[in-house]
Amino acid sequence: MARFLVIGGFLAAVFWVFSIVDCIVQPASRHRGVPKGVWIAIVIVFPVIGGLLWFTLGRLRPGRSAAEERYLPLDDEPGPQRRPQDRISDAEQERRIRELEAELARLDDHGDPDDPRPRP
Repeated sequence: MARFLVIGGFLAAVFWVFSIVDCIVQPASRHRGVPKGVWIAIVIVFPVIGGLLWFTLGRLRPGRSAAEERYLPLDDEPGPQRRPQDRISDAEQERRIRELEAELARLDDHGDPDDPRPRP
């Protein structure tokens, strides 16, 4: 049991030092929430919890600005956007819906000719 406490204490100390160094070397523009000095104090005063807070809440991800971190909509997906000329009109959409409903009704009435299962 003592061996696990020693190993856990060593790993906590390494994580604490790594958190302090990472917080110090990051530019002030990559700190979120409070100023850089406050983050350093949080990481030093609260060794493991401060480091966890720093990596989860205080540090911006690489390549992202603070504005992008704060205001990224959840439903935005990267990729090509649909152009206005690619959109179908409401009348065309209604026509397609009616065709699909008619085909479904026909299949319900007559069954699918390609379906090898017998109808009940």
